[in-house]
Formats: sequence, C-alpha cells, structure tokens
Amino acid sequence: MTSYAVRPATPEDAAAIALVYNQGIEDRVATLETELRTAGERRQWLASRSARHPVIVAENERGEVVGWGSLNVFNAREAYRSVADLSVYIERGYRGKGAGRVLLARLIELGREHGFHKLVLSAFPFNEAGMRLYERMGFRTVGIYREQGLLDGQWVDTIVMEKLL
Repeated sequence: MTSYAVRPATPEDAAAIALVYNQGIEDRVATLETELRTAGERRQWLASRSARHPVIVAENERGEVVGWGSLNVFNAREAYRSVADLSVYIERGYRGKGAGRVLLARLIELGREHGFHKLVLSAFPFNEAGMRLYERMGFRTVGIYREQGLLDGQWVDTIVMEKLL
C-alpha cells in the first residue's frame, strides 16, 4: 500500500483538484455533476470556502496530488450548522490504494475539530469500493433516492449515508 501525506489544499492545487474532479465526472463513479471544471474555477471555489469547510489533498511519495476531499455546507439554515456534507475524489490510478481512506479519516477528524455533530454524504450505490470504505469508516445508510439523476440518458440512484461524530 502506498503512503500518503494529507494537507490543506492551496490555490496552487487548483489544477490537480480540477483534474481529479473531472475524472470523477467523466468516469460516472462519484457525482451527478456533468460539467467539467477548470483550474480557474477551482481556484475561485477554494478562495470562497470558509475555514470551517476545508479542502484537503492527499499526495503520493513524489508530492503529486492524487486525491482531494472537502467538508461542505449541508444546508444554509442555522438548524443545520452542526451537519457537514463531505466529498472525496481520487485520481484514477490511485483508486483502491488507500488514498480515499486517509482522506476520509482526516475529514472525520476535521469534522470533530470544527464542532460538527454529524457528517453526511451522497454516493452511487454501484460504487462498491466506496460503499465498503464508508461502511468501514462508520457511516450508516439512511436511504436510497431512486432515480435521483439523469446521466447519459439513464436514471441513477444515490445512497445517503451519515456518521454521528
């Protein structure tokens, strides 16, 4: 298994974050998003984030970004202030090699550090590796949204999961 360094994302990571995100979009394994992102758009996205909703990256032994994760606003209403949504995206060549695990573990730590009570995520049930990872890390299934999105002319389900911190 490869070892990874996890650190906060910087504006210089925008191109790598866009590349990894675009692979997730193109491969239809991780998101209902269909618009590819640019480094400039990701740089603006990074700049707009609050300290309570960080973006982190995983680097391989050569210092290359091979994945990223983030804590996101779940809902703008004050009653949901203690709930964060999360995202994890891994470069194609590093999927199944532990990068997702180290990113998810750090996001859980960050959730606790930032005072969140619960983390939630939405994923594709057919992403078997992702489902195994989330379950191993203590997430439980809340439910399935049937035919939640239309990708390439096909309706796809999403699974909603949560972890109380």
